[in-house]
This record gives sequence, C-alpha cells and structure tokens, in this order.
Amino acid sequence: MDIDEIKQVLMKNLALDEAIVSGDGSHFQVIVVGTIFDGLSRVKQQQAVYAPLMEYIADNRIHALSIKAYTPAQWQRDRKLQGF
Repeated sequence: MDIDEIKQVLMKNLALDEAIVSGDGSHFQVIVVGTIFDGLSRVKQQQAVYAPLMEYIADNRIHALSIKAYTPAQWQRDRKLQGF
C-alpha cells in the first residue's frame, strides 16, 4: 500500500478538507483535516479515520498508523507551529 492509496481512501470515505499521508512499507502517519472532527473526542476522531482503512489493517498492508485529526480552525492555528 502506498501513501497515495491511503490518501485516496480517506478522501473518498470521509468528508475531509485535506489529508497528508507519509510513511513507507506498512508504517504510516496521517494528518487529516475536516469539520467531521468538530466536537468529537480524540478516540472518536481516530475511530472515524480507522474505519475506512480497516480492511488494509486486517490484511497487514497497514501495520502501524499514527493519526492527527484537526478541525479546519485547529489546523489553521497548529500548522503554523508545525511549519506546514
């Protein structure tokens, strides 16, 4: 599985403004931005991101996944601090 495939799955299945995927092999990091995360706990945010990727996790194409989920307002503020 490559980063473009993961990005495509996330963008297709979730109402996202942006998805940034990095990593290689079976270890990936994702930053996702969307109003879908507004008012959700961190656990619920992660569950929302895991859901469309479960088949890839189950067959080990994705072994490890680090998720950072933001609302558009949070991302606007935090990306300045992270240099994006």
